[in-house]
Amino acid sequence: QVHLVESGGGLVQAGGSLRLSCAASGNFYAINRMGWYRQAPGKQRELVAIITSGDNTNYVDSVKGRFTVSRDNAKNTCYLQMNTLEPEDTAVYYCYAGVRMTVLPATWNHWGQGTQVTVSS
Repeated sequence: QVHLVESGGGLVQAGGSLRLSCAASGNFYAINRMGWYRQAPGKQRELVAIITSGDNTNYVDSVKGRFTVSRDNAKNTCYLQMNTLEPEDTAVYYCYAGVRMTVLPATWNHWGQGTQVTVSS
């Protein structure tokens, strides 16, 4: 069983900053990719940022230059630093982890419960 617990969401004015955290716990072998997705009302869930176990990152175009994803492997924790927030960033943000349960390379997708980010204009 793997648990992802997010924290750091909230209400902020446009131009402000927030930092999201996601801590993974449970009985697993390793975490490959970790990252963040978001879902705004009436829209599909979209990838925001992802980071591999080798610290390679990928971002959706709309957040490049404003958001930074990072991870602390010793703590099994992923972070999303969000700067220069815009009202269009308002969404529920979900933590994602691709987890290896054993030494075998197969990974299993796990999701956090979501944290609300609201950016006021």
